Amino acid sequence: MPEYKELRLIAIYMYICKLYDLELQYTCQRFSNNNSPEFTDKEVLTIYLFVITQQQYFQIKQIHKFADEYMRSWFPKLPSYAAFNNRLNRLSEALRVLATGLFASFIPDDCDLQISLTDSMPIVTCKGKNRKAKVATEVVDKGYCSTKNMYYYGLKLHLLAFRRPGTIPFPEFIGITPASENDLTAFKNLFGDYICNRAVFGDKIFSDEPYFKIKQSEQNIEMLTPIKLTKGEPEIIRQREKAFRDLYSAAVSTIRQPVESFFNWLNEKTKIQDAQKVRSSKGLDVHIFGKIAAAFIFLIF
Repeated sequence: MPEYKELRLIAIYMYICKLYDLELQYTCQRFSNNNSPEFTDKEVLTIYLFVITQQQYFQIKQIHKFADEYMRSWFPKLPSYAAFNNRLNRLSEALRVLATGLFASFIPDDCDLQISLTDSMPIVTCKGKNRKAKVATEVVDKGYCSTKNMYYYGLKLHLLAFRRPGTIPFPEFIGITPASENDLTAFKNLFGDYICNRAVFGDKIFSDEPYFKIKQSEQNIEMLTPIKLTKGEPEIIRQREKAFRDLYSAAVSTIRQPVESFFNWLNEKTKIQDAQKVRSSKGLDVHIFGKIAAAFIFLIF
């Protein structure tokens, strides 16, 4: 490997060692005789994150093959692919903690803490209107993505992010729901009780005036969305208000648009939307939170 990649490998390993000793070890403790394996959890996490960020290999088989061919001098105890995959699945909760911890640790100075953006993206385990889910059926279900005109089985990744003027937003919270979950319902369950004193920009599905009127009085949360047409509204009022509504909706959409750029960036760096080769619920957790962690490790290093 080139020297600059070796330095990044060392930096990622040292960072993982620090986090593992502080917190991650408590999510994957072993209570067997093999509680101190020769090939450590720190090495598993380092290889996974390094190969994704520096080599752009996204499948675990590809990651293991690269490590076997080019990183043996660094990791002489690297096990077989099957053992590596099993070890990685056992670290699914550690990757979840790592991913969410990265958000809190590296909030950029240019984040606007009073303006948030929210949206969701699909995580696809199989797609097609008449396809049936065969993997992780206890956590995935069938949904429809209107932006891609696609029926799929999988999950939704819900994002609440701080606005950053002129660039992509920075995540504050990320949550996972089955694909059929309505975005508004997910917002209420995942984020609604944990934020305050801010304006949130979303699309039309987040229009719920009674709910956000209560949230505004209790938590000072204001939800701003493109204006949704009222069923049965007289045509004369609709025409009279059209210019204002179009301008307002365009302004809200312009502010909200960077959240879509964030999803595009995340998918470009990690291929997180494509989970069609995942074969278990823990593997799906590794796919989602491992890819999120890798994306932000890429930014840090």
